[in-house]
Amino acid sequence: MGLLIKILLLLLVSHLVLAFSDNKTPDDEVTRMLLQFKKSSVESDPNVLLLNWNLSSSSSSSSSSPCSWFGVSCSPAGVVTSLNLSNAGISGSLNFNHLVFLTHVDLQHNSFSATDSDILSAPCAIETLDLSNNKVNGVNVGSSVISSCTNLSILYMSYNLFSGEFSALDFGSRCASLTYLNLSHNALSGSEFPPSLRNCRLLETLDLSYNNLQSKIPGTSLASLGNLRQLNLAHNNFSGEIPSELAQLCGTLVELDLSSNSLSGGLPLSFGSCSSLVSLNLGTNQLSGDFITTVISNLQSLRFLYLPFNNMSGPVPLSLTNYSQLQVLDLSSNAFTGNIPSGFCSSSSALEKILLPGNIISGTVPVEFGNCKNLRTIDLSFNNLSGPIPVQIWRLPNLLDLIMWANNLSGGIPEGICTNGGGNLQMLVLDNNLISGTIPKSISNCTNMMWISLSSNKITGEIPRGIGNLVNLAILQMGNNSLSGLIPAELGNCRSLIWIDLNSNELSGSIPSELADQAGLVVAGIVSGKKFAFVRNEDGIVCRGAGGLVEFEGVRPERLERFLTVHSCPTTRIYSVMELYTFSSNGSMIYLDLSYNSLSGTIPDRLGNMNDLQVLNLGHNLLTGIIPSSFGGLRALVVLDLSHNILNGFIPVSLVILSFLSDLDVSNNNLTGSIPSGGQFRTFPASIYENNSCLCSLPFLLPCGGRDCPMVTNTPVRKHSEVKIDWNILSAEFGFIVGFGSFIGPLVFCMTWRKLFFETMEDVAYRILPV
Repeated sequence: MGLLIKILLLLLVSHLVLAFSDNKTPDDEVTRMLLQFKKSSVESDPNVLLLNWNLSSSSSSSSSSPCSWFGVSCSPAGVVTSLNLSNAGISGSLNFNHLVFLTHVDLQHNSFSATDSDILSAPCAIETLDLSNNKVNGVNVGSSVISSCTNLSILYMSYNLFSGEFSALDFGSRCASLTYLNLSHNALSGSEFPPSLRNCRLLETLDLSYNNLQSKIPGTSLASLGNLRQLNLAHNNFSGEIPSELAQLCGTLVELDLSSNSLSGGLPLSFGSCSSLVSLNLGTNQLSGDFITTVISNLQSLRFLYLPFNNMSGPVPLSLTNYSQLQVLDLSSNAFTGNIPSGFCSSSSALEKILLPGNIISGTVPVEFGNCKNLRTIDLSFNNLSGPIPVQIWRLPNLLDLIMWANNLSGGIPEGICTNGGGNLQMLVLDNNLISGTIPKSISNCTNMMWISLSSNKITGEIPRGIGNLVNLAILQMGNNSLSGLIPAELGNCRSLIWIDLNSNELSGSIPSELADQAGLVVAGIVSGKKFAFVRNEDGIVCRGAGGLVEFEGVRPERLERFLTVHSCPTTRIYSVMELYTFSSNGSMIYLDLSYNSLSGTIPDRLGNMNDLQVLNLGHNLLTGIIPSSFGGLRALVVLDLSHNILNGFIPVSLVILSFLSDLDVSNNNLTGSIPSGGQFRTFPASIYENNSCLCSLPFLLPCGGRDCPMVTNTPVRKHSEVKIDWNILSAEFGFIVGFGSFIGPLVFCMTWRKLFFETMEDVAYRILPV
């Protein structure tokens, strides 16, 4: 009896599919199947997008058609053809059997799940299916879709939970229509490909990147796909040599990506016949040899060549200068030596990016680069280049990124940048060179600038006030130079600025309170996605500054670790990250290092408004006055260095609530009073308080008022300081605040309340605690 029911169901679905193909699908049957899909597959619809999926809304039209339902599309004749529920936030267990009459189905970026028990069991009319970014985890689900949907042409199943042997995926004999297959970003494993994959002879794109496939690339199996145009096997665990059989695809192959595996050897000579190849990515492997000259030089259609992080050596091949169509050349982190060939750029050059960091290249920067009018990115970092940067490069009209840090470059930055061409500059990274002269005032015209790093050079003069015009500026690093004059107050106008490092210069005057003007206004995203490392100095006494931010895309981490500047301190720590922001909106600066200058005056109380500040280093200056109690509002603070100044007064008890504070140094000042004993203060060594003659209590075990020091409380003298406190009432008030949190909002968001709170807490705490 059960078998009979299944046969009748198959006949019914087959009738629907045939009727649909003749534009005769009954509207009421289509409506029923869509509603059945909603009932069986949709467990959660948080955005209530399927609210109008009901019979009353469909019957309100004269045709009783669901064409007005969310996500449903119909042909001009009113026949339902497509369902698009992408990015709808829907979750549930997917039942394909109620969608078999559709031609196009897009369910990407939801939370649909499907296991091997949810296989498609009915004939299917679907031609394009997008299930990417869901939670599908059954290999048999994919097999059933491919075998049942005989007209299936495009299948996206990336970013799901597929696991197990890739060879278990059965393409059957019905994948003859399949032209696009994307299974990337799953957990497929194994060393063999499905034998039935050979039946997909019309396949043009195969993307298996970001899986766990291993062993040798099955060249013979892939060579049978005679129409393949794009093949992506990147970010797997393939090893051995690149199979020469893949070259049998040269008649059609346009893009080949084998990057981020463990491939060795070179590119087989047979690939020299790949005359249609436009993009070749073999980066992050263990390739070696002279295949650039013997093979790649024959690929005259090539526009994108990526060979970073391999083991190639010798001079940069001259044959690379013969490509008229080459747009991107990436030879990062190999062992190339000698000079950069001068023939890269001609008047007809299409070159947009030239990436040669992390090699052993010497000589000068070629003047001929100035002929590459399409150049957008030049990265020559971590080499042995010397001499000035040719003025022709500064005038390139489309240049976005000029990155040449860690060389021996000399000369200056010319006046007129971003005026005589080059107005699109976004990244200027020249740290650790021998650059001299002053910072040109015309830098204020670089309105697209996001990142300026000029640290560890020989730059003199003042910081131009016009930098405050750079509304997109996020990173400003000019430490370890000989800059003089004042810190421009206009920096407070930079609404994207999250990182200022001006340590080890000759800056004077006061710290502008305007630096806090952007607090609460910064939006994340300006430099998101940039690859960088933060080299943090762990010994502030010996090392200058809190550390430094370095852009090191294209440089091996182990080479960065051996870099002399990194190890100029006894102890350093390197953080390699892609994301910098700790907030999405309403943010503030996260790093401020003004140490080792000659700054004077008091510390602006408004710096306590920078709620996202993680590093604040003001050590080794001539600052006077007290430590602002508003610093208790710096809840994200990790590093606070106020050492080697002329600060007086006491350490604010408000700092006790800074739960992330791990590095504190207030040594070598004129601080007095007792040291707070709560919070992170329990963990700090005595050395951070040294040479403050009248600090007392833990960890010195000295009574306050001893050693000819006056008896003091950690409270500024105020007229109301002698007012008696009713401790019973105060205890009740504390209990109310802790229990109900009614003052949390004002303390966090209202600076007047917060300042008053901290001052009052200091007054109360030091009346409670014995001295």
